Amino acid sequence: MSDYGLLACAAFFAGVLNTIAGGGTFLTLPALVLTGVPLVTANATSAVALSPGYLGGAAGFRREISAYSRRQLLKIVGATLFGGLVGSLLLLVSSNEAFSFAVPFLLLIATTAFAFAEPVQKWAKRHRFAMADNMASLIVVAIYGGYFNGGLGIVLLALFACWGMRDLDQMNGLKSAISLLISGTSVATFALVGLVAWPQELVMKAAATIGGYAGAPLARRLPTALVRAVIIIVGTAMSLIFFARLLN
Repeated sequence: MSDYGLLACAAFFAGVLNTIAGGGTFLTLPALVLTGVPLVTANATSAVALSPGYLGGAAGFRREISAYSRRQLLKIVGATLFGGLVGSLLLLVSSNEAFSFAVPFLLLIATTAFAFAEPVQKWAKRHRFAMADNMASLIVVAIYGGYFNGGLGIVLLALFACWGMRDLDQMNGLKSAISLLISGTSVATFALVGLVAWPQELVMKAAATIGGYAGAPLARRLPTALVRAVIIIVGTAMSLIFFARLLN
């Protein structure tokens, strides 16, 4: 029961963080590992448990998403589903040892992307790439998201800036839709092969949903700088912990 209490607590605050600024994976993945869930299964379970939040985000930005033409959306959906599936399959063939080696670096990448999101996006706007009609970059990011969901939203926003996008609402709408597609692909893949720890997932999903709802009023009251600082500190601490595990 203490394990489930820890998982519920971690998922609740992950839901709060995801609603306010992102970074929920920094809490749920270590909590699952700490309670004895193998790392690959923990990553899959965390991705499935936090997936419902993306649906609300996509629904909330449906007007911005509908601004894209049908042809553009079909290209984006196709590239996203392909990349998400490849990333999910890569996780399936990864041993716990191989994933244990990759996780500290992935956590560090996600934390760094979050910490320097604004400078990265400003740089991307100044050096916009000709990617609007080239989905190769989206496929690469979708592979990352299917393999390891942490920091995906920040990476997507940086990518959109590279495409030359300027409207933040439109960027967030597309980010939510792509995250939902990647999450759905991952959920289907992980569930079919039995990689999800369902008792833990159900507890965490319920807690994360409540946390996401609770996070809305907090997002209006808490200073953004404080929230960002907490996420960066947690992400850095988790990276160091997993690096320490790697060295032992």
